[in-house]
Amino acid sequence: MTTTESGCDTATTILDQTAPARGSWSTVLRRGDVLTMIDVAGNQAVDTLFYGAHDTSIRYSAATTVAAQRNIFLTTGTVLRDQESAPMLTIIDDEVGNHDTLGGACSQESNTLRYGQHTRHQHACVENFLAEGARYGLGKRDLVSNINFFMNVPVEADGTLGIVDGRSAPGKRIVLRAEADVLVLVSNCPQINNPCNGFDPTPVRISVQRPAAAR
Repeated sequence: MTTTESGCDTATTILDQTAPARGSWSTVLRRGDVLTMIDVAGNQAVDTLFYGAHDTSIRYSAATTVAAQRNIFLTTGTVLRDQESAPMLTIIDDEVGNHDTLGGACSQESNTLRYGQHTRHQHACVENFLAEGARYGLGKRDLVSNINFFMNVPVEADGTLGIVDGRSAPGKRIVLRAEADVLVLVSNCPQINNPCNGFDPTPVRISVQRPAAAR
């Protein structure tokens, strides 16, 4: 663990890890913890789900988050909310500009529908979520609409969603503060059939800082 100081605030880095390309990752945040995701190589989508750490029936809700902020994109100042509109996390720093909350997670089924039967057995985000979520007693019925950090999904004039090259770059980061005790599930997206990962999935660095007041 390392300790850093900023003004009067002292925070200890309690976790600093790399989620491998195509892999999954998870942790439990205490209220006040700060979660940092770094897009190491650039143009990597990081699919993420949030649940209540003590009650996983509480989970991130795209609908309430979008309705509360009246914007479909996530960036600095966005409060991520659960299905009862209670705050789960706040984005306190964002070097990218917006993040997707509509595109969902790739799956073997959606890959087949979009890209053909030859993709049927390619590893996908839903499989990552199921494998990682099983560690906490979560199953397929517990999966909800996820966030795609660093992913660029513009809405066209006719209402269609595009999946295009990301706005991120090597070393760009997003920082979130936990407003409650939260379970974080990450699928470091393995998609190779569209530009969301630049057709070449890469690792992402994830760290957690705990302020002195939260220890």
